[in-house]
Amino acid sequence: MIPSGGLRSVGAAVRLWISPARVHEEGVTPDYRFSLANERTFLAWLRTGLALVGGGFAVDQFLPRLHETLRLTFTVVLLVGGALCALRAVNHWVRCERAMRRGEDLPVTRFPSVLALGVGVLAVAMVVLVLLGRTD
Repeated sequence: MIPSGGLRSVGAAVRLWISPARVHEEGVTPDYRFSLANERTFLAWLRTGLALVGGGFAVDQFLPRLHETLRLTFTVVLLVGGALCALRAVNHWVRCERAMRRGEDLPVTRFPSVLALGVGVLAVAMVVLVLLGRTD
C-alpha cells in the first residue's frame, strides 16, 4: 500500500510529465546545451522503448514455432520493457531538468543496469533456443 504522501508525490510527478512548463518555475535556467543534451537522452530512451516494442511484436510474429508459453513470455517482457522505457524516459527527463535548474547533482538511477541485464538474459535465452533448434 502506498501512503497518502506517496500518492501526492506520484501525482505531482505525473502533473510535471503532462505540463513540463511547470519545471521552468523552479530555479534558474541552465545552459541550453545541458537542456538539449537532456532532451537527446530522453529521445534515446524513447527509441529504446520503441525498439523493445518492435522486438516484442517481432518475436510474436516471426517465431510461430516457438513454444507458445515462451513466445508469449518473451513478447510480454519486451512490450512491458518498452512501456517502462517510455515512462522512465519522461520521469528521468523531468528529474534531470529540475536538478539542473536547482543546481543539484543529477539523479542516479539503476534502470539502465536493470534493463541491460534483462535484455542480456532474454538474448541468451533466445540464443540457447536457436542452438537447440526450438525456433524452426
